[in-house]
Amino acid sequence: MDEFARAVEATLFASAVPLTVQEIGEHSGDGDVDEALTALQALYEGHGIELVERGGRWHFQTAPDLAHLLRRTREEPRRLSRAATETLAIIAYHEPVSRAEIEAIRGVQISKGTLDVLMDSGWVRPAGRREAPGRPLLYATTGEFLSHFGLQSRRDLPGIDDLKAAGLLDPLDEAMNGSLGQLQLESGDKED
Repeated sequence: MDEFARAVEATLFASAVPLTVQEIGEHSGDGDVDEALTALQALYEGHGIELVERGGRWHFQTAPDLAHLLRRTREEPRRLSRAATETLAIIAYHEPVSRAEIEAIRGVQISKGTLDVLMDSGWVRPAGRREAPGRPLLYATTGEFLSHFGLQSRRDLPGIDDLKAAGLLDPLDEAMNGSLGQLQLESGDKED
């Protein structure tokens, strides 16, 4: 391994947070960061730790098959309310999105606490303001969201067919949507 790859390795080990390629280069000096990352990924493949990229940021993590060895305390799963879960899904699939747009999609108002919980978890962040009257604040997901859910990017979010196959869509909603579609077809037939 060359000196630059060693510097990249040391930078990643010393960092408390995942780093972008640009941030790695700022700390490591002159060299091809992408080439060094590729070499390090190959070097650590099959080891107890691995070099991974999530949402454009690089970090070392325990190999998934060994993570259970390091858990000394019982991890409590983070439970989100239904409102928070729906809000997070809307933000993930429609970002950047304003509070009013979230409410329009959900069909109900959301409490400020719902967005606070998502921001406190590190999964949602303010993403600027829309160039519209009132300049509403926009929300988007974070790199921590991608990392927590094991996604490389938002393109890895499951599609409607994936959700149906996993049984995650409410059958009542599906039945209602099917009935509405059938009613529209029948009313369209009568008008012709």
